[in-house]
Amino acid sequence: MSTSLDRLYNFALLDEDAKREIRRSLLKAVALPGHLVPFASRDLPIARGWGTGGLQITMSIITPDDTPKVIDQGDDDSVNAVNLRRLITRTTGVNTTVDTAEATIIQTRHRIPEESLRADQILVLQVPMADPLRWVEPNLERATVMHSEANYGKMWVYMYESVVRAGDLRIASQYPVLVNRRYLMDSTPIPRWDVPKLHMAETLYLFGAGREKRIYAVPPYTIVEPLQFDDYPFRTEYQPGQRCARCGAEHTFLTHHFVADAGGGRWEATCSDTAYCARRRAQAEALL
Repeated sequence: MSTSLDRLYNFALLDEDAKREIRRSLLKAVALPGHLVPFASRDLPIARGWGTGGLQITMSIITPDDTPKVIDQGDDDSVNAVNLRRLITRTTGVNTTVDTAEATIIQTRHRIPEESLRADQILVLQVPMADPLRWVEPNLERATVMHSEANYGKMWVYMYESVVRAGDLRIASQYPVLVNRRYLMDSTPIPRWDVPKLHMAETLYLFGAGREKRIYAVPPYTIVEPLQFDDYPFRTEYQPGQRCARCGAEHTFLTHHFVADAGGGRWEATCSDTAYCARRRAQAEALL
């Protein structure tokens, strides 16, 4: 985009009133960990459902000195990540990165990076469905009353029925967690693998649901406990013996994809966090 066109936009696209309103909602969300805070979700040049909530948060807190990183499913090069990164760059002029350690703001959908995050970093999650009670109570007014009374009995019944039907807690993503022992929170479509990373983390986690016009947060050093039973404890997707086919990592979240070859092809498991996997491969090659 030319310099002349850049001047047509406010810094970070949103007008200053919109940013202030979102930042006020963020402050309330941080003060009440796990509580759903309504905000006036703005229209953006991307479709709702493609990360508008997270993008509005990023656009409201970013400064010219920040270095953002954008990932989708752990991948820096997916279509969604590339398009959001391009929009951020063109409307702010800041430099972006794929290095998790170098980033000050990490906007993501579906994954938390494998590397430990620091206190000076902020992770912004794009959220498709904000309220975990949606599974058991479709009426928003009733769900709001249930949150205010900490009445989560229906969710416990839902978990119990999952065990009865499937023999285990068959919740692959959006695993319900109790934040600060008060509010039930949707952990977004991150896999169960990433849920323990929310507990007592050094990093500030911000969640934005643009379509549902809700913001919530998990501040640093907050207790985040997944719902579980004594005889059916929470478990991640870890499988003994798992190993990344590219970097050899044995303790990362893996995704499977088909690799075609002369023999008809095969399924291969590799790290979901592509930047982490690439760094491990570069370190291994440097030692040769």
